[in-house]
Amino acid sequence: MTLTEERTEPHTARRLNKPDPAGRSRGGQRFLLVGLVLASAYSLFPVWWLIVAATKDRIGLYQSNGLWFSGMHLWENVRQVFTYENGIFLRWTANSFLYAGVGSLGGTLLALATGYGLARFQFPGRDLVFACVVGSFLIPIALLTLPLYLLFSQIGLVDTPWAMLIPCLINPFSVYLAKVYIEATIPFELLEAARIDGAGELRIFFSIVLRMMTTGGATVFLLAFVNTWNAFFLPLTLLRGEKNWTLNLGLYNWSGKRLESGVDLTSLVLTGALLSIVPMAIMMVAMRRYWRTGVTLGALK
Repeated sequence: MTLTEERTEPHTARRLNKPDPAGRSRGGQRFLLVGLVLASAYSLFPVWWLIVAATKDRIGLYQSNGLWFSGMHLWENVRQVFTYENGIFLRWTANSFLYAGVGSLGGTLLALATGYGLARFQFPGRDLVFACVVGSFLIPIALLTLPLYLLFSQIGLVDTPWAMLIPCLINPFSVYLAKVYIEATIPFELLEAARIDGAGELRIFFSIVLRMMTTGGATVFLLAFVNTWNAFFLPLTLLRGEKNWTLNLGLYNWSGKRLESGVDLTSLVLTGALLSIVPMAIMMVAMRRYWRTGVTLGALK
């Protein structure tokens, strides 16, 4: 072996033993991909089961494989859902749209106004107010349900639409999100320029702030809408008559009839549950570009 070969051999060995960064990167990507596939399958599994179950009649629901089809009875089940008890399901759907739509829209407007005040105005006690806002949305809604019931009982609002609409108008978490978005998108210089031009505070808010907060406002509205649409314990406590019930509360009542009167409405409950997620899916698809941008903005902030 020559002297040159002796000198180059250790260097060659070190190069051969050096770890490959590209190989480690590919291994990490494969691991991440497997994790995402498993998480997606875990998330879609209940939806698949619900779709399959909604296509079965009562016999197929109990005697066939729960993860595969056994006859196609979906349209018959849908017809029974819409006609059972004189179409009460449609009344529940309208109630859910009323509570979630009107309540979330009004709550979003109030949240944007409050967030704007906390983000762009200086006043004594502002930090204390914001601390109270942050602390209040950490309290579970279940702890506030009983005080709300006692309060609404005294003023006669129990079992009325106002019992659901008023709590939906006040959402501390929406106020927090609005403050974060406004701090990221509304510069002080723009507001000062509008004031110099003679614009009042209301005109600045409705003409400038709301228009620039389209993305953030859509995100706040969507989150509030989903939260109100899926609410269960609050309407269970505040609403008594079935004409004011939401979809979730009405389907829960149908599922309990098997124990109370021996009437098995499991097929109708599952079909109604499938129909109840259709408006949410349409809402998510229609507002996709708004909430994706809004969530990304909040994450960057």
